[in-house]
Amino acid sequence: MTYRSTSDYRKAPSEEERLVWRLLRNRQLTGVKFRRQHPIDRFVADFAAVEHRLIVEIDGGQHAERTAQDAERTACLETRGYRVIRFWNNEVRKNPETVLDKIREALKTRSNSLAPNGGEGGAREAGG
Repeated sequence: MTYRSTSDYRKAPSEEERLVWRLLRNRQLTGVKFRRQHPIDRFVADFAAVEHRLIVEIDGGQHAERTAQDAERTACLETRGYRVIRFWNNEVRKNPETVLDKIREALKTRSNSLAPNGGEGGAREAGG
């Protein structure tokens, strides 16, 4: 999504985005601050944990036809130091706790890789 349409998406998020936001807002997930519809470069992240350089995207059916655009977007955001993780709407609907577990794991990985000297034990994140 481009920066121009940020307000439109804030006003009309999908049901799955609303569900994820209820689970992430107010530092409910491991005390991490997430921002909703956060602009980065020319894109708008569904959810961003800026301190951890982690972006969470919730993709609807339209994304099945936009793989090239999503890949370009992900590559651009990764060059800015962000890791992008994506979930399909049906994943969020059917298994919200599994989605949260994956976000928790990504946060843990990001915390280790952003720490001085790669964090405890030298843990490092592989790209994407």
